[in-house]
Amino acid sequence: MFEDGRQTLLAFLAPAAAPRLQPIVIPRSAAPQASAGAIVFERSRRAHSYRLTLRRDGTAVATIPVRGSEREARRFVELHHEWLERARARQSRRPRAAEFWTVGTHVLWRGQMTEIRVAATMDPFGGPGLPPRPKVCLAADVFRVPHLDSDLRPTLEAHFARRAKIELPARAWELAAVVGVEVKLVAVRNQRSRWGSCSENGTISLNWRLVQTPDFVRDYIIHHELMHLREMNHSPRFWARVAEVCPEWREAERWIRRNGTLVGL
Repeated sequence: MFEDGRQTLLAFLAPAAAPRLQPIVIPRSAAPQASAGAIVFERSRRAHSYRLTLRRDGTAVATIPVRGSEREARRFVELHHEWLERARARQSRRPRAAEFWTVGTHVLWRGQMTEIRVAATMDPFGGPGLPPRPKVCLAADVFRVPHLDSDLRPTLEAHFARRAKIELPARAWELAAVVGVEVKLVAVRNQRSRWGSCSENGTISLNWRLVQTPDFVRDYIIHHELMHLREMNHSPRFWARVAEVCPEWREAERWIRRNGTLVGL
């Protein structure tokens, strides 16, 4: 499975302690003085070490391993507050998409920041007694919209998702055949924190926002999930398999880290 948009710091060792599985929220006043924003402490049965993660919304999450303690987790956060501040600074510098889309807004489309423009042609009519329906274009792609004087984002993102449901499964099946991986099902979803995921039964799920990314990034995510059908982990052997089928994977990872916020990931 694959996630992006978060920055993570791992501890090397986890001391033994009796596990408790309730999530713990530390008030801002109790957080390390050098940190800003909420810090959430969460326990994980699968974690083997302490982990400090910065979410896209600026919330820091400290993961406590099953044999870890809340006290040591607090200490871990305090020891690494400088890393957290640097991570927040990097996050603040990342580009973000406009919340409200109008004609003239630049949005990420096919890997490029592209201006929304009014299309030269319109549908001849919107229905009996109705005026012609407007269209907008992003580069060479034309999309019908209900109005030009309202937020275009919901309509355009719905168009993007429909295209993704056609394009992404076709590309996934194509790459699966090339690399020789058996896939049972390819689903396109509205995932809010992942570019893709896979299950042991051979199902791959892809984020529709991949149609907004460059082709090499889209293909990397698909290859990433295909290789999970051979290695359901992120071990060195898994990454060796990814590198074998997708030599550009490091460049794709860099693009994702720098530009994932343009689509909210």
